[in-house]
Amino acid sequence: MTDPQNRLAARKPATVGLLLTLTLLGVFPIDVVLPSFPALSGHFERPSSDIALSVSLFAVGIALSQLLVGPLSDVMGRKNLLLIGITVSAVGATGCVLADGYWSFLLSRIVQALGCGFFVLSQALIQDLFTGQEQQRLRIFLVTCGGIFISVSPLAGTGLQSWMGWRGSFLVFIALAIGAFIGASRLLHHGAAGSQPRRLDFIAAYRKVCGDFRFMAYWLTSALAFSCHFSFIVISPLVLIDQLHLSPEAFSLALLGYGLAYIGGGAVATVLSHRIDPQAQIITGLGLILGAGLLMLGLTHSLGLSVTTLLVPMIVCTTGTTIARAAAHTQAMNRFPGQAGTSASAGSVLIFTVGGLTSAAISLTPLDLQLTLALCLVLLSLLGLALNALVRQHGKGLLAG
Repeated sequence: MTDPQNRLAARKPATVGLLLTLTLLGVFPIDVVLPSFPALSGHFERPSSDIALSVSLFAVGIALSQLLVGPLSDVMGRKNLLLIGITVSAVGATGCVLADGYWSFLLSRIVQALGCGFFVLSQALIQDLFTGQEQQRLRIFLVTCGGIFISVSPLAGTGLQSWMGWRGSFLVFIALAIGAFIGASRLLHHGAAGSQPRRLDFIAAYRKVCGDFRFMAYWLTSALAFSCHFSFIVISPLVLIDQLHLSPEAFSLALLGYGLAYIGGGAVATVLSHRIDPQAQIITGLGLILGAGLLMLGLTHSLGLSVTTLLVPMIVCTTGTTIARAAAHTQAMNRFPGQAGTSASAGSVLIFTVGGLTSAAISLTPLDLQLTLALCLVLLSLLGLALNALVRQHGKGLLAG
């Protein structure tokens, strides 16, 4: 590492604090707005499914911006691009506050998402500034904290909705973005790129990483696991508020219990990281997601729709998601440590594209939402298990060769 990187790595508490802030900014715009679905629906005179669609498009917007930011950061460094991303996300949030119609609101949400896509650089910074087990421990920690943020955000959103209306969450995001901008300006150095400056070639950069089967398989595994969580988040207001008629406060408390399951998942993932290899961790996580889907199918058939039949399986799913994603992230990022920005972008584009499209399909389906979600958990986990069976066969083939 260069001297600036050494100085930054030596200030680990501040570095981790910045990464935590970026993690918060990444999940806050999605989850904090959930209790405001009825208010947004009433204000813009659109059905709740249209508001849910804005969340799915938010994920797709993040994916699109990540296509550019990763390779750019490998050449230009992380700091300037991160500052640009924070600024764009704040501009988009400001547009949401000022929106006078659904389509202007939707456009501003996409702009906000394009800026939030730059927060993928936190994965590249982990790769740049930490080594070995530190990387996986930090990723487990951030996934766990992301779950805590998920659990607290809807409750915060309920309070902000009562205090300032639906615009409150966007105003708080702007304040957080300003704080992150100041922190990144002071903490990061212009030399915090993962490699020496070189000619920018997007096609060549992505061809190199995406041409690696194991790299793509690990990121797709993470995408499948993420889609299970993200799909639930998107449809949760449609089920808990519209169908079960929970108040915004009760809805927030229900998601609080779900989000806190990330703490348990993080603890289990930490223990497993010391006892079994990453491939076994991935299979364990996917197995839990599969079990969650089967459990939801059984509960749906026998007891019907309720908060319990929805949340209990999703808590099991959350544990599996935390375990699988942390291990898959580390395995993927270790494939091309010299191209951490491109690697992080390629993977995150895949994650948010799959998550956004899957959640949009579920939210717009005419079928029963709980049944559709249960089938989604089963299908995605089976796809992940089949994919990792191919990874093992591919590894054996390389050894035999």
